[in-house]
Amino acid sequence: MREIDVRVVQERVRQAVQEINIHTPEPVMIQLNQILDNEISPAGQAAMQDIVENRKIASARQMPMCQDTGMVIFFVELGQDVHLTGGSLHEALTEAVKLGYQEGYLRKSVVTEPLFDRRNTGDNTPPIIHVELVEGEQFAITIAAKGFGAENMSYAKVLTPAQGIKGVKAEVVRCMEEAGPNACPPVTVGVGIGGTLEMATILAKKALMRDPGNRHPDAPYAQLELELLDLINQTGIGPQGWGGIFTAADVRIEYYPTHIAAIPLAINLDCHLQRHMRIEL
Repeated sequence: MREIDVRVVQERVRQAVQEINIHTPEPVMIQLNQILDNEISPAGQAAMQDIVENRKIASARQMPMCQDTGMVIFFVELGQDVHLTGGSLHEALTEAVKLGYQEGYLRKSVVTEPLFDRRNTGDNTPPIIHVELVEGEQFAITIAAKGFGAENMSYAKVLTPAQGIKGVKAEVVRCMEEAGPNACPPVTVGVGIGGTLEMATILAKKALMRDPGNRHPDAPYAQLELELLDLINQTGIGPQGWGGIFTAADVRIEYYPTHIAAIPLAINLDCHLQRHMRIEL
């Protein structure tokens, strides 16, 4: 049995929520520069130049990359042989977000409830927490700061089996065409297929947590990722909607077994920021 003090978790997460809003990981920076170098549209290239320069300024000046510093999402992988001590994991993660956003002078964007009061909680809490039980003594957290320009353009639907691969492709492209510039392209497109409706949406979100260019391990899904990427980029929306061949930076798919009568499908868009980090303790 392995013991982990939640106070250690809290401290690491407090630092991480600030870091993902300020620093661009090297793989993402390489990807953005590749898009800049290969975009053929002058307007799209100008947009990419601004995006790349913005990243450099944010890192150098220790400032947020975007005014929308997101709602924090956690994917926790909790080993069955791990014993958490020192308090509640939920409370520790919530406190880490509160402290991190206050100390980093990050915008607080969470409201108490979605319809009537919509009063700002003042500290960007509560976060969204997903916990998955895994074997052994593993304990890992993937942290994302999800901006809502892209979140607002996301989509979920249950298809019939008869609609199949053709239907999935059509829905993904339609989602992107309707999103246009609103999701701050070049976007990363997370696609969740299977399970139930709520499972598909979680899968789509998890798909966004992969590193750039990390294809699905199953060959048919890896091929579908590339086909969808090509179809999306044929729309001509381009960087920031200014036109070009890079509307999407990547497409990533996750799937789960499902019922014989349906194909649950969710499409979750992530703007060019791609603010996420994995921590292993």
